Amino acid sequence: MSPLLDMLSQSFPPKTKFTDSDVPDLSGKVMVVTGGNTGVGKETIRVLLNHNAKVYMASRSQPKADVAIAELKELTGKDAVFLKLDLGDLKSVKTAAEEFLSKEPELHVLFNNGGVMMPPLDERTTDGYDLQFGTNVLGPFYLTKLLLPALLAAGKSSGGARVVNTSSGMHLMNNLHFKAILDDKQRKKAGQQGLYALSKFALVTYSTELGRRYADQGLVVTSLHPGVIKTDLHRHMTGALGAVINVMEKTVLHDVSYGALTQLYAGTAVDAAKLNGKYLIPWARVGKPHPGTQDPKLGAELWDWLEAQIAPLEPGSSASE
Repeated sequence: MSPLLDMLSQSFPPKTKFTDSDVPDLSGKVMVVTGGNTGVGKETIRVLLNHNAKVYMASRSQPKADVAIAELKELTGKDAVFLKLDLGDLKSVKTAAEEFLSKEPELHVLFNNGGVMMPPLDERTTDGYDLQFGTNVLGPFYLTKLLLPALLAAGKSSGGARVVNTSSGMHLMNNLHFKAILDDKQRKKAGQQGLYALSKFALVTYSTELGRRYADQGLVVTSLHPGVIKTDLHRHMTGALGAVINVMEKTVLHDVSYGALTQLYAGTAVDAAKLNGKYLIPWARVGKPHPGTQDPKLGAELWDWLEAQIAPLEPGSSASE
């Protein structure tokens, strides 16, 4: 099957066997959902609150988060906790992690849900990286690294903690080319769609490597394709692809409630505790990722590259002082 057909087959799933009513009671569990003030992230938080989790809504804009928190309070009777986070700014990521760790000794589930999709090519992160790669991969990598002490503490005390990374079926459409992350000519050659696919390929690769490295410490890591969902994530799409999305919105795009199902399954279901390193597809099924994402050599190379990028912010470096 071609990558395109494989992606399409993942995007149009059979009827779900997992619903939000299957989420177990989450009393005493602490969770972080990035990009939580809108779309799939907001829906994920709604379900988590309904099942008694303490949830941190990690978002860039406090005014927008405050509105979302108020709306969720009306729906669930419970308050999410705002955590200011900009995944496109590594110093913001560090500040957010420090803020969380000052309040919580344990983190049971980290939903790396936040991301961007096909913004203008000239947009970069605060640190100068391609906006899609920086927001979709580097930011989540750094956040996860900083929150590992709380995740591992939760894993030790409760028998397991989880990291759920929201990727895309579009990861099947590219590979990992490090030069395309920073080099202007390579970025333009790849284009918005190619860079998005590259970032999601890297996220699956990173997820597999993270699960490989920390499985013996009680950490369960999954990546997933949430499905073809009607959200504002597609707002930057133009041209032929944008036209296709506009048609799909009126015909086949699924409601946001479906978009949360697979990551809710990954983060909360009892049987999902056995899925370390797996890639999930709609709805709440184990799928087949791009074979390249499972290569230990590539996983280690990506890990080392990501570590090198955040090294200036680590304790002892001149940039961190």
